[in-house]
Amino acid sequence: MSIDDLPPLREVIREHGLSALKSLGQNFLLDLNLTSKIARTAGRLEDVTVVEVGPGPGGLTRAILALGARKVVAIERDRRCVAALADVAARYPDRLEIVEGDALEADYRALVSAEGRACIIANLPYNVATPLLVGWLSADPWPPWYESLTLMFQREVAERIVAAPGTNHYGRLAILTGWRAQARIAFDVPASAFVPPPKVTSSVVHIVPRPHPLPCDLRALERVTEAAFGQRRKMLRQSLKSLGVDVGELLGVAGIEPTERAERVPVEGFVALANAWVALRKGSATDGNAGGPQDVSVASS
Repeated sequence: MSIDDLPPLREVIREHGLSALKSLGQNFLLDLNLTSKIARTAGRLEDVTVVEVGPGPGGLTRAILALGARKVVAIERDRRCVAALADVAARYPDRLEIVEGDALEADYRALVSAEGRACIIANLPYNVATPLLVGWLSADPWPPWYESLTLMFQREVAERIVAAPGTNHYGRLAILTGWRAQARIAFDVPASAFVPPPKVTSSVVHIVPRPHPLPCDLRALERVTEAAFGQRRKMLRQSLKSLGVDVGELLGVAGIEPTERAERVPVEGFVALANAWVALRKGSATDGNAGGPQDVSVASS
């Protein structure tokens, strides 16, 4: 398949000496049929600024531009790839901005602040995929600056993102995602599509933010889910003891049975728990016994 008149990706890799670096979590996707399919999963791209993380030799970048994106902001740590992307920028004048740097430290709002509609499409480096997603889902103010996320993950991570209560993959990542967004696995990508091929199947996940998620303090939700899933096989009356409030009262206010286990509580239940915990802590603080929610982060569970 040819989507433009640029050289095949294998030639680009050879010309620029782009051997994939394990330290950067690189696995290059060379099948232009697949890169176009990923880009199409994001929906219509006309008049949209697309942020891409880890573009590598530019296969997905080219597909996004060929489908009519107004602009691509490509964030790349590997200077070798930056040189390769310069050829793509020349082919699509004024439509590709290359940002050399760490995606975990990028100021995304600043990168797209004057660009109108925006989304993220990326074959994410495996070693930073989950922290990036958590950061995007934890953005404040909400709704976020992006309209959607179309992202490549290892299949196991994708299953944890979309997991339903009562399933083996259900945990803190599914709760954060389900609270603030709607997510689905669009399709799988075999290891053979990558250079070098990873040892796992990958999946493309499409995530759309909820404009009005249930009211809840993010830090409180993180703290409650951390406690609940820290001992996920135990009943909540036991696993929530670390929260520093009367667990029976907490569960009663939230309307959850003390014998329930974390893996069976839906997102709405955890929101109720987080709100109840904040209310009980405030009551204790009034008596001079406790402070507010602790500032913790969502783990990969």
